[in-house]
Amino acid sequence: MFLAALSFSYICKTIGGVNMKTAITQIERRFDISSSVAGFIDGGFEIGNLLVIVFVSYFGSKLHRPKIIGIGCVIMGAGSILTALPHFFMGYYRYSIETHVNTTENSISTCSINQTVSLTMPSPEIVEKGCEKQSESYMWIYVLMGNMLRGIGETPIGPLGISYLDDFAKEGQSSVYLGILNSLAMIGVVVAFLMGSVFTQMYVDVGYVDLSSVRITPRDSRWVGAWWLGFLMCGLLSIICSIPFFFLPKSLNEPQNERKVSAFSHGLKTDEEKNQTANLTDHEKPVTLSMSDFLQSMKSLLTNHLYILFVVSTVIYLSSVIGGFTYVFKYIEQQYGQSISQGNFLLGLITIPCMTIGMVLGGYLIKKLKLTLVGIAKFSCFTAFMGLICQLLYFALLCDRKSIAGLTLAYDGINPLASHANEPLSYCNSDCNCDENEWEPICGKNGMTYLSPCLAGCTLGDGNKKPTVFYNCSCLEVSGFKSMNYSAHLGECPRDSNCRKRHYFYVAVQVMDAFFSALGATSFILLLVKNVLPELKSLAMGFHSLVIRALGGILAPIYFGAMIDRTCIKWSTTSCGARGACRVYDSVSFGIAYLGLNSILRFLAFVLYVALVYAMKKKYEGKDTKALENGRKIFDETSVESLNSNGHFVSSSSGVNDTHM
Repeated sequence: MFLAALSFSYICKTIGGVNMKTAITQIERRFDISSSVAGFIDGGFEIGNLLVIVFVSYFGSKLHRPKIIGIGCVIMGAGSILTALPHFFMGYYRYSIETHVNTTENSISTCSINQTVSLTMPSPEIVEKGCEKQSESYMWIYVLMGNMLRGIGETPIGPLGISYLDDFAKEGQSSVYLGILNSLAMIGVVVAFLMGSVFTQMYVDVGYVDLSSVRITPRDSRWVGAWWLGFLMCGLLSIICSIPFFFLPKSLNEPQNERKVSAFSHGLKTDEEKNQTANLTDHEKPVTLSMSDFLQSMKSLLTNHLYILFVVSTVIYLSSVIGGFTYVFKYIEQQYGQSISQGNFLLGLITIPCMTIGMVLGGYLIKKLKLTLVGIAKFSCFTAFMGLICQLLYFALLCDRKSIAGLTLAYDGINPLASHANEPLSYCNSDCNCDENEWEPICGKNGMTYLSPCLAGCTLGDGNKKPTVFYNCSCLEVSGFKSMNYSAHLGECPRDSNCRKRHYFYVAVQVMDAFFSALGATSFILLLVKNVLPELKSLAMGFHSLVIRALGGILAPIYFGAMIDRTCIKWSTTSCGARGACRVYDSVSFGIAYLGLNSILRFLAFVLYVALVYAMKKKYEGKDTKALENGRKIFDETSVESLNSNGHFVSSSSGVNDTHM
């Protein structure tokens, strides 16, 4: 019963974590914030987790563990619901400046020659009122608080749940239970991606507005899906999953002396959060630890060059994984013109199952090949190298810059503009009295995207058609396009067929990248627990988890977001005239920055893995082969199966599962 309840809670926490990743771009647009701020919100989960992990792991092991887990699930659910609450207090989403003034479908401004600008711009009174309402944009703080609360609630599930299983499972059954637990957790990942695919396809104010009046589509960079629905569902599921824990006993009715020796003492527990306190021995025995013992243990760890080398390499590697995954949907959208909904669907349906296969196969190969500790290090180095190769292959799949008049191309459609140039006015629209900050993209018959119907020189519009069509667009004639009717339709121009083909190759490389990353998951945790003294394993894993969360989980989304912000070429403008969210990026610069940062981190991690292999070979060189055999004894059939399960779990805990990948 406890295993069933814990599995349900694992599925819920995994759904919650992946849901945040799939919704982060929608949150960025809804609250008109930059990618770096969105990355900070995403890192709020790790902040909340770090605030309480030591206290929960230490005191939780001495209290009623099932009830503590139940309380954590309730808090986790409350955090998810709090994240969704701003949606109900912010009013309707307004995707353009014009919607602050008019709510009719035909309110898009067109070229109005000989009229003053004031006819197409909001009055000062309306702008002032909009500025007063602009305080609503700070409601993203509630999203941050909700994510932090979710991190606090999730904390006890891993360490206390697995320790409870390990304490009361029959001899030899822990590895089976842990395998079941982590396999079922992957169901949550797939479900979360499919949920994200459905909800991002739905308009944010679904059920509140007439959807026929919504001009934009899911492919539009202003589109905001029903991001809040996912958090509401996660919150309700988390609260429901807490119920069974309140009816489970603190201790099963087994004599204390008949309990099996804790599997952790043999290196089988691999949840990094749990291991922060596993060195406190059995939860029911009084423990007295002096500060001097703790400091001595930390000194022993920090002077272990193999351990430090491993920690630094995995921090760099997982920073690449966490940062890359946070913005992968934005990358696919901007680079290949695919909607975020499609990205969610493909990732959940294809990539995640391949990762599961890789995790299982990695553990099996280590057991089948009977790898020594140095052999495991080489295997880990191989998987890191293949991941680096995949990252380099992505560069060959970059598409050309989008053809946007006034941003990437001159209005003649031939001469490219300098990077980050913003020249929206040309002689074809200089008399139209256009708002240069407006972003209401239309696609001309010439294949070029224009910032707005007004800036395209269009004088007529037909709102009865879907999508809205504009006519007599003078700037299309300037581009050399010959036609009897210079028309354009609402929305950005789609990517060409060559770019769409590259997207298929990108998905194939992404599958390989995910497979090799998962293939090395088990070897990572084996290297962690086998390069330290047995009595320091728990402390080693706890410190490793702390560093991963602080430097990877919190910082990686922020500096990835800041780098991506630098490639923005068109920002939205709030009703107060302030900079909002990015509308369009320089796709080539975006790709180089995103892939380049990923590749640099992967390359540095690979170099450190090579150094780790060299250092390990040097350490074991000249020693009796029995030394390596002793390291190999732990990889008997039962141990490897358990470590395979835990290797999947620890890799998740140290970065992927907390990003809930």
